[in-house]
Order: sequence, then C-alpha cells, then structure tokens
Amino acid sequence: MVSRKAWQRGVVATATAVLVGVATATPAAHAEPNNNNSKKLRAAVTADGIIKHLKALQRIADENGGTRVAGSAGYNRSVDYAEGVLRAAGFSVSRQPFQYQTFISHGPGLLQRVSPSPAADLPNALMSYSGSGDVTARASVPTGNATGCTAADFGPATVGTIVLVSRGDCSFGEKATNAAAAGAAAAIIYNNTTGDLNGTLGDTFTLDFAATGITQALGQQLVAQVPSGLTLRVKADTFRGTATAENLIAESAAGDPNSVVMAGAHLDSVSAGPGINDNGSGSASLLEIATQMHKVKPKNKVRFALWGAEESGLIGSEYYVANLSAAERKKIALYLNFDMVASPNYVRFVYDGDNSAFPVGTGSARGPAGSGAIEQLFHDYFASQGLASRETAFSGRSDYGPFIAAGVDIPSGGLFTGAEGIKTANEAAVFGGTAGMPYDSCYHQACDTINNINKKALEEMSDAIAHAVITYAFDISSLRAPVRGKGPGAGDSGGGGLHDHDHEVAQ
Repeated sequence: MVSRKAWQRGVVATATAVLVGVATATPAAHAEPNNNNSKKLRAAVTADGIIKHLKALQRIADENGGTRVAGSAGYNRSVDYAEGVLRAAGFSVSRQPFQYQTFISHGPGLLQRVSPSPAADLPNALMSYSGSGDVTARASVPTGNATGCTAADFGPATVGTIVLVSRGDCSFGEKATNAAAAGAAAAIIYNNTTGDLNGTLGDTFTLDFAATGITQALGQQLVAQVPSGLTLRVKADTFRGTATAENLIAESAAGDPNSVVMAGAHLDSVSAGPGINDNGSGSASLLEIATQMHKVKPKNKVRFALWGAEESGLIGSEYYVANLSAAERKKIALYLNFDMVASPNYVRFVYDGDNSAFPVGTGSARGPAGSGAIEQLFHDYFASQGLASRETAFSGRSDYGPFIAAGVDIPSGGLFTGAEGIKTANEAAVFGGTAGMPYDSCYHQACDTINNINKKALEEMSDAIAHAVITYAFDISSLRAPVRGKGPGAGDSGGGGLHDHDHEVAQ
C-alpha cells in the first residue's frame, strides 16, 4: 500500500496524469465484418474479450495501492487506459473534469466488543465521510426516539459514550450530528431491515466524529447488552478533502447528432479494493462493445460514458447532466446504465422502468416515458435466449439517477446482477447459484478482484448489453410503443437488494 502522504497527494491530484508503468491499451482485434446487427455484435463481444480489459484494470489497481477510487492515481490510470481503447475503436473521446469533496478510508472501520465477554471484532461498514477516531467507551442508546433525529432524543447519559442509533426517519448525517452535539464519543447506526448497512454522512459532514453501520440483528443484540455495561471500541482512519476526477465521454463518428443513444457505467471503485465487478464489469463491457463496433455506422449517434466518483454519490453523472443545456438534453433519446454485471452468485435483474413491480414510493423512482419500453426490450431479449430475468427497483442509486430526475426525464434502463442482497431459494432454483448467500460476497471489499467475476454471467449480460446498444443505434421507435404488460416480476428478495451505494444518505 502507498503511504498516507503519498495517498493524499494522489487524492488531490488532477486526473490528467500521463500513463506511467501501465501497459498501453491494446484493444482486441476488430472482427472483420461490420457488426451492425444484434447477432453479429453479440458474436464479436465475448467474455474473454471483456476479461482482457478487466485484467488491465486489476493490474492498474495492483500498481496503485490496490484501488481505483476516484481522485487517486489508480482512477487516473483507468481513465488513461479506457481512453486509449475508445480512441483505437474510432470514437471521438473527450474528458470532463470536475471537483468534489472526497472521502477515503485508510482501511476498513474497526468495531470491537470489549466487554462483557467474549471480546470480539464485530462486522461493520464505516459510514462515508466519517471522521477519524479511536474510541473505547461504554455504550448507550438514545433516551428519546431510537432514531436520534432530534437533539431531544439524547440526554446527559450520552456524554462520552458510543451511542447506538437506529436507521430511519432522517439522514445518517443528522443522526451523527445530533449524537456529537450531545457529547457522544462515536455513533453506531444499525439497520431497520435485513442486510448490511452501507451509508454516508454526506459530503457536508465535517465533524471529527466516527460513525459506522451494522446490521439490524447485531444492533438489536448490542442494544440488549447496554444495561449489562456493554463497552465497545470504534476506530476509523479517514481522509476528507477536495479531489479532481474526470468523466470520459466517447461518441461515434457516424449517426444523427440530434438523436443520441447513450450507454454508461461508472469507472471508479471504492477505496477498499480494485472494484472489478463493481464496476469494472460494466465499464469493460462497454469498452469491448465499442471495440467491436469499430466499423459500424449507426443511424443514431452512439455515446458511451464512463463516470467518475459514482461511489462518492453519483458525482460525475450528476455533473454531466447538470451541465447539459436544455437543447443538448433533448438530443439524448435514451440512457442505458450497467453497474455490476458479473456478480458471482448472480440473478439477471432488469431495472423496473415502468414501476410495475416497484411502484413509486416503495424504494423506486418514477421511470420517465419510454423507460418501460427499455425494460421490455431486455426481458424480451432474455426470453428469446431461453433465459429467465427478474426486475429490480428503479431506485435511482446508480448513474441513471440524474437522467430520470424531475425536469430531465430521459428514458432510461439497464441491467444489474446483484450486490449485497441475499439470494433466495426460489432465485437459486431459477438462476442457479447458492441460496442464503449474497449475490456478491465481495461487494465494496478488497476481495472484489479479477477472481470475483462470474464468466457465465458476464457472457449473458454483455450479450444483452450489446443487443440493446446496437438495436437502439439503428432504431429508437420502440421507445414510443406501448408496454405490453407487466414483466416477469420482482426478485424474491425485493429485486436483489438495492444497489445500496455509500451515497445513500436518507431513509
């Protein structure tokens, strides 16, 4: 690992460093035919071709502290590599720099039960934008509402303690701010539903106060031990500051510039690891599709986007959309998003663009008109290949979020193979894999390496991505067609668990 000073210099450096010590991008050989329809392009786009890009991203991470987090040298080198691939494929490529508040954790957060016996390390996920600290103290709970959303929820008994607070009712940052103001030494926020809790205090949280997240079951266990004199230790070593990163935008030479088909994926990883499934898999799939479209002359302009700082809160995609003029927004016919498409214990999830399985208000955002048709295209494709698919909530928690926001309303859709959600017995029966285990056990961890890729999933999902890109490259008329009806329904676990990125701030 790089030293902290070296790391911090990398964090605040601009993302325009020259590629050093990393092999230059060498795209796979272009297929001879013009891959101008679904069958040809799918034949040309292979999992082996995509894995070559994934190995390059892994190598970049290995040479840069084990990570490709936005604002670091590893991310900058990833941008350099991807630009080389896209230029070699004949696309016009531009970089879009932006500044933002970043958060880097120097290792995972530590949570320990000191007493009563047995002493033990406890599973936890440090909140993004947590301050640093190493605190050993008696545990407490709020004296008012367990969610800690008001100052009145805390009292004198909070002073000097590590306070256990429930998720719900307000943002994580508000909970931590209230706890710190009441004199708490640190905060532990426990989930109010099943699954791990990955959250953020928000980039405006600047208190030197440590906060971490735990499961509902562990939280309830610890709360029950408070009257027995529970003593805990919370340790966090973090960096918060201004960073510069870049989006990478590539456009086909041919195609109607007033009718743009966009496909995107985030290129950055979390600080904990190289991010080869999340989201090297989506980025590398688009790089290989672009490579195999070298000779294609689409009717509609094709634009690929590799986003920066998604893991910091959709920063890159939000910046891109916010800086589009009204006229430029209208030119974008649709946006396709691909975030995690090779999960080891996968399900073929399609974003629920018509809100049929996940109505607005149930963890799903409204799908702009045309989003249901995109969903239908993916379901129809999988059905044509004899493959089952399920729906996942249109949560807005990946880079399609800014495109479907009110006032933007660009038809959107995409694919997802699951993150930290747990595969059910029914899903295992339909899709294979192991029931009772996460779709990706290495989600947001150091083990999200080249060995964390399911090649079969990558083959199936990249074919579906290629099908959608080439279909819309020549014909977007289906966006106006009525959706024939509900799709195959939600995943049994609620759509595979939302891709619950660290930028989730509210309940």
